[in-house]
Amino acid sequence: MKKRTKILATIGPASDSLETLVALIKAGVNVFRLNFSHGTHEQHSHVLKKIKKAMEVTGLIVGVLQDISGPKIRIGELEEDFLLEEGDKIIFTKEEIMGHKQDDALYRVCINYPQILQQLKIGDFIYLYDGIIRTKVSDISNGNVEVVVENRGILSSKKGVNFPNTRLGVDVLTQKDKNDMEWGVVNEVDFMAISFVQSAADMIKAREIIEALGGRQNLIAKIEKFDAIENIDAIIQASDGLMVARGDLGIEVPYYEVPNIQKMLINKANEASIPVITATQMLLSMTKNQRATRAEISDIANAVMDGTDAVMLSEESAVGDYPVLAVQTMSNTIIETEKHYNYYKFDEFKITDSGDTINKSAVSLSCDLNAKGIFSITSSGSSARKLARYRPKKTIYAITHDALTRGQMTLIWGVIPLMSVRKESLEVILDSLMVRGLENGSIKKKYSYILTAGDPIGKVGSTNMIRVISQEDMYAY
Repeated sequence: MKKRTKILATIGPASDSLETLVALIKAGVNVFRLNFSHGTHEQHSHVLKKIKKAMEVTGLIVGVLQDISGPKIRIGELEEDFLLEEGDKIIFTKEEIMGHKQDDALYRVCINYPQILQQLKIGDFIYLYDGIIRTKVSDISNGNVEVVVENRGILSSKKGVNFPNTRLGVDVLTQKDKNDMEWGVVNEVDFMAISFVQSAADMIKAREIIEALGGRQNLIAKIEKFDAIENIDAIIQASDGLMVARGDLGIEVPYYEVPNIQKMLINKANEASIPVITATQMLLSMTKNQRATRAEISDIANAVMDGTDAVMLSEESAVGDYPVLAVQTMSNTIIETEKHYNYYKFDEFKITDSGDTINKSAVSLSCDLNAKGIFSITSSGSSARKLARYRPKKTIYAITHDALTRGQMTLIWGVIPLMSVRKESLEVILDSLMVRGLENGSIKKKYSYILTAGDPIGKVGSTNMIRVISQEDMYAY
């Protein structure tokens, strides 16, 4: 296994051809991100077909993450771009209007969620254009909110708005999002990322929607709001994974707090045995340049050393000039960093059940016996995730019972989704695993392996055994 930390790459106009998708997989992409803030269902369906074809061409399994756009708060339409100077004033109206310059240094605009204005207080900050322009509330009258501009900038129509002091109180899933989630269930994506999560209730509601549609997608909570940080423990309990969405998060909280928040979120996700993605501007300079900055390389390396399961590319792979080179750069950085990785993290996590004890013991045994790898026969993927949290230097091979669970293993640190097998007796599964593995070369007779499984097979959370598969066993098969 060349690298254990996974790469998540966003697909866009620069990368949606079959040729480029194949090249991206060969360069090290483990999961593709479909950004539903852009594009139609038809367009995403075409890309999904190409991803499946690229898997056939490469013979490698990659996952698909559908990023649900959520209630992005934006400025309304403007008559023209505003060149704002420090000290200028903007009035946010509760009515929908065409934004315009009312007087010298005075502008009137609206936003697409006017109910938020009712929650603001004098002294609260409002950030415009995704954090570039900072304003402060100076007056509230008749439902309208007046702010003073604190730094120079150009404001255009439909630019993003952030309220770092305000609990929005809006539903994080719009009707568009619900329609998009139905598309995701029908098309069997592996993961759905839920945007602007504020509390566990947001994730619980998302899961209810998915289950009502008959879906089993893993739900990833995007942590990009200040109140999500306050509610993080409950959010983790309600989620299948986290994304450290540092773009909006860096606006919602003081920028200098983001590195420590990133480390905290990664640590909590590791403790809970759920995957965590570190995202936003990891190789932004490579959108236009062939070489990354030293700071960007260090950023990737630090996320890897912190224990992230995956690092993500956004503009770099979606609209950048060098999407494949960006993946190669990220992959090379991961490989070099993992030469100095803190493997075998046995003393960092609490043991909560017998399954934890078995998985910890299996990882320890793989080290003591110098096994080639660890086979995890898993119905839900939970066993493989719990093995991964101890960060073994040995590869974890996930053997699942269906394609969806197999795809969900693509995001887990150090896990290779090897194959799917039918739910039969352990001996029958083991026989199938050995025969198929020896035939395709994923298993070598000259090595020994550790196997974890649950008996009876197919019961979620039933891991209760460890087995050493020796070289002699290999020759028997």
